[in-house]
Amino acid sequence: MSIQTIERTTLSNLVYNETYARKVLPFIKPEYFSNRHERVVFEEINSFIEKYDNQPTVEALSIELDKRKDLTEDEFKSVVDIVETLSNAEVDMQWLVDTTEKFCKDKAVYNAILSGIQIIEGKDKEHTAEAIPTILSDALSVAFDSNVGHDYVENGEERFEFYHKKEEKIEFDLEYFNKITKGGIPQKTLNIALAGTGVGKSLFMCHMAASTLMQGKNVLYITLEMAEERIAERIDANLMNITMDDLHELPKKMFTDRLSKIQTKTNGKLIIKEYPTASAHTGHFRSLIKELALKKSFRPDIIFIDYLNICSSSRFKGNANVGSYFYIKAIAEELRGLAVENNVPIMSATQTTRGGYANSDVGLEDTSESFGLPATADLMFALISTEDLESLNQIMVKQLKNRYNDPGMNKRFVVGIDRARMKLYDCEQEAQNDIIDSGQETDEAAFDKTTFGVGLGKNKTYEKFSDIKV
Repeated sequence: MSIQTIERTTLSNLVYNETYARKVLPFIKPEYFSNRHERVVFEEINSFIEKYDNQPTVEALSIELDKRKDLTEDEFKSVVDIVETLSNAEVDMQWLVDTTEKFCKDKAVYNAILSGIQIIEGKDKEHTAEAIPTILSDALSVAFDSNVGHDYVENGEERFEFYHKKEEKIEFDLEYFNKITKGGIPQKTLNIALAGTGVGKSLFMCHMAASTLMQGKNVLYITLEMAEERIAERIDANLMNITMDDLHELPKKMFTDRLSKIQTKTNGKLIIKEYPTASAHTGHFRSLIKELALKKSFRPDIIFIDYLNICSSSRFKGNANVGSYFYIKAIAEELRGLAVENNVPIMSATQTTRGGYANSDVGLEDTSESFGLPATADLMFALISTEDLESLNQIMVKQLKNRYNDPGMNKRFVVGIDRARMKLYDCEQEAQNDIIDSGQETDEAAFDKTTFGVGLGKNKTYEKFSDIKV
């Protein structure tokens, strides 16, 4: 069967076969029709069904085509001739669907190859050559969804099994992070820490990388801000429980002994890879993962990316004429796609805005550059530091978005922070009471910059929260 016949058969059944039309129409794109006249007919069929939720008759199609202003007299005659040849011949439904699916996939791949050639030849000004694998991958993934949905009654047993199936997660070594995530972060997710410069984004991720390694997991840490050695230095301080200053004074024998003890406690591996700032995107990360699998038999259980805002996008050139919203959102979507592709969680971070940096109660509006970021993330939380919290060696965590649990539960909590040893730790419950038991339902109980932390000490409370009725 020729492509021409497939296209004509597709158009015929879109008009005469309602079941077929409703099943395949969401997956067919106008650019799949190489003949312009057939593409025009498809556009009118699609437009009619979208507008009237019904198939057009041949007569209705001819009338709609007559309204178009982009057709010459000869072109109009050609498209009307196509409409008049549309046949109501009976065709095996399954064969028809399978054939249409193959047609769509073949055309998507063909168009992707043409797009790749345009990029290579410099005719596409917005995309770089690194975008070609993604374009081809998207084309190869074209497929009709055979799943018609979840039948509430018939699929009840499957749903029960799902409820009782233990989901594989990466656990935290911090009590309240496990509480808000119901035991850790699942696979195929994007998780983001929001904080100002110097608050603790990298410290948090280094601590979590160290903790995950000690669970026996394989950890891939991608840094675009600090050198590989600096990240390793922070993880050394964390796992060896030694200050950064003392680490540099540690004799070689003691260093190697401590490192050996760490090795005996875990079967996991940690790989740290540095890229220049704003130079790397998911295409580079994907190649790295494949190379690590080939050369080191290493497959990550979790990926850390330090940090999102200084990644580049595989979809757009750095100088592409797109706003920061679309650019950062594209990066987030690409990272989440990478997580799904590799069946791992990704942990990354983002900067607050200038206003958020000076704010003691950070919100989603303080997300730097793009509000599209929290729209893509599965978990997003702010790390908040104030002079009062620093004096207590604490940092505040505020949930901003949570697909794993009710974000109103434990909306705010504190964790201990040891910046010298690059460690986080659980605080005593007393330290949580003034935070957790107050102001969880809404954001109205935001920090009072003038009174928060006043009168702190043993058996004393935060005055701001003590007056709130729960």
